[in-house]
Amino acid sequence: MAQIHPLANVHKDAKLGENVIVEAFATVEADTEIGDGTWIGPNAVIFNGARIGKNCKIFPGAIISGIPQDLKFEGETSYAIIGDNTTIREFVTVNRGTKSKGKTIIGNNCLLMAYVHVAHDCIIGNHVILVNSVQIAGEVEIDDWAVLGGTTAVHQFVKIGKHVMVQGGSKLNQDVPPYVRAGRDPVQYYGVNSIGLRRRGFTNEQIRHIQDMYRILFQQGRSVKKAVEIIEKQFEPSEEREEILNFVRNSERGLIKGFRSDNDN
Repeated sequence: MAQIHPLANVHKDAKLGENVIVEAFATVEADTEIGDGTWIGPNAVIFNGARIGKNCKIFPGAIISGIPQDLKFEGETSYAIIGDNTTIREFVTVNRGTKSKGKTIIGNNCLLMAYVHVAHDCIIGNHVILVNSVQIAGEVEIDDWAVLGGTTAVHQFVKIGKHVMVQGGSKLNQDVPPYVRAGRDPVQYYGVNSIGLRRRGFTNEQIRHIQDMYRILFQQGRSVKKAVEIIEKQFEPSEEREEILNFVRNSERGLIKGFRSDNDN
């Protein structure tokens, strides 16, 4: 049974799971679903269209499923979906989708620190960390295990690959391929996220192959098309190779720039 503070405003039609806690002055609207064990902190607002998973923590002042800040939005039914075990810290805003995709998605085991904004129709994978004041525009895609440093701003439609580490204060206007570190001003590739990969069980051999592929792609002055051809010929098929090649082939905004250096550790 849910525990609802007498000073909370929870609509009778809201669907609350077992052991949900709603603190004082929180608001939960009618078309909402909140999974078992989730905590809704004081003054948090859960608007229509929110679908929140199990064992989440929504801290004071957070706003989930607010109307998109998109002038093309016409009041259509849409959703903001948050997976299990995700923490939404103070004053985070997660807008619901538009007719473009119909939903904004945040995966399982994510951490969105204070003042993060996630705009309409974004897709954020599992185990993603968005540090304080990260600002994400509409229809951005961020894959599993990515970490974006504080105050990073992400342009609409940008894609960020798996296991990426982005330096705080970055402005991302182009796609960031998987496994890399990105930073500096303007943003560029500056090595493979080897520390993060080791923490997640990648072997030294896997990391070395990733580094070798990115030397070809970013550090030898070749066109992206030519680099892809060389990687296809020189490297045996592997999950890492296919992840990189598929990302590069499907990039619509183009990749961040590389640099010439032998230091990619």
